[in-house]
This record gives sequence, C-alpha cells and structure tokens, in this order.
Amino acid sequence: MSALLGVALGVGLLLAISPWLWPASAERVTTRSPFADRVRDELALAGLSHVPLTVIAIACAVLALLAAAIAAAVFGIAVLALVAGVLGGALIPIVIRTRALRRRVANRALWPDVVDHLVASVRAGMSLPDATAALAELGPPPMRPAFAGFAAELRRGGGFQPALDGLKQRLADPTADRIVETLRMAREVGGTELPVVLRSLSGYLRDDAALRAEVRARQSWIRNAARLGVAAPWLLLAVLATKPETIAAYDSQAGTVLILVGVAVSLAAYRLMIALGRLPEERRWFR
Repeated sequence: MSALLGVALGVGLLLAISPWLWPASAERVTTRSPFADRVRDELALAGLSHVPLTVIAIACAVLALLAAAIAAAVFGIAVLALVAGVLGGALIPIVIRTRALRRRVANRALWPDVVDHLVASVRAGMSLPDATAALAELGPPPMRPAFAGFAAELRRGGGFQPALDGLKQRLADPTADRIVETLRMAREVGGTELPVVLRSLSGYLRDDAALRAEVRARQSWIRNAARLGVAAPWLLLAVLATKPETIAAYDSQAGTVLILVGVAVSLAAYRLMIALGRLPEERRWFR
C-alpha cells in the first residue's frame, strides 16, 4: 500500500512540473490575441497590411516626442507637454482606425455588386475559382486588388482553399468572410442552390447597407457634437496660454491637477458620446 501511495505521489509531482519540463512547442500554440487580430484587420482595411508593426510603433514614438517637444517649447508647461506627447503618439492609430472605418463603410455598399457578379458568372457556366478570379476585372474598383491577389495565387497553383484564405486576410471584412465561406462550402459539397443563396445574401446586404446609412446620417450630429465638445475647451486653453499670467497659473500643482482632470473628463465624455452614436459592427467569426 505504501509503495502504491509513493508511486501516486511521484506521478502527481511529475504531472505538476511537466509544463516546465516539457513546454509546449511553438507549433502547437494556437492561441490568438483578439487585439492583435483587430490591429491586423484595421491595417488591412487601411491598405497598410504590408507595413510592419515595428515601423508603426517607431513612427508613433517619434511623433510623441516631437509633439511633446513642441508643446514644451511653446507653453513651457510639463503637463501640457505630456498631454501633447500622448496625443501625438495616438495620432497614427487614430488615422489608421478612421481610414479603416471609412473603407469598411464604403465597402458595405459594394458587396451586393460583388455577389451579383458571382451569381452572373456562375449562371453563365463558369467554375467557382474562375468566377471569383474574374472579380479582379469585373468587381468594384476598390476591391479589385484583393481579388487580383486571389487570381495570382490561383495561377501559381496554390489551390482554391488556400487562395480563399488569403482573400479573407486581404479583405478583412465580416461580409467577405461570409461570402468566402459560402463559396468554400459550395465547392466542397456541391449543389445547385448557390445562386439562390447568393441572391438572398445580396438582398440582405442591400437592406442592411441602406438601414445603416440612414441611421448613420441621423446620428451624425452626435459625433460632431462630441468632437466639438472635446476640442472647444482645449482650443480655448491654447488661446489663453499665449498670456504669461495664464502659463504661470497652470504651471503649478493646482494647474497640473486641473489639466489632468480635464483630460480625463474630456476622454470619458468623448467615449460616451461616440458610444451613444455608434452602430454595432459585425464581428469576424470565420477567420
């Protein structure tokens, strides 16, 4: 009995220290970071998928130092230099995210045309790979480079399935994921219902795009009010900072606290206003 307990204790200790003795290899680690996926999607939508993240990080750091140096030279207040540095560092991510959002909004109105071209090509007797590759010439101009990459990969002999995976990465859009997965399923299981399914998807996409455009137009005043409400006090502070007595007043402990509290309140109010005027975006479930 004691020997059995000793063996059980040894096995338990071995299992407890096994993660350190035999760590998981890099090939078996399949966990993905949602933040990293979101960053890659935004870079792809902004047309910067070829730019390494290190280059973007270095550019953000340079802009942060430059903005902080300019603010320190103009105002001579340390806390304003700190705030300017943070804003300068956040400038590139804000531009990338804005550009990606505009691209996604613009693409939302183009997806029904893509589906219609696919339906017309399939009904004309073209195979699914050829119909998808034809969108490099027949599709909407903003999406042609992505489909041109698909056609090039298909010509290199990469196969239909890997080419679809590359297409999803280049498009980085939930609607593109649904279309690609529909084509993948039709390719794998066959069937004659693909044109009907694509027609239904095209109608749904048109209705969704029209509804989103109407709601976005109605809520545009919320976003404009948020931007104006955040920018107005800081513009006023910049004007008042041209006077030496204003700089002396803010270059104190109480002035520092006031500026930091103002930054926190402005950010919270801006995020709240944007959240009230934001439409829920679809998530990418088929990566």
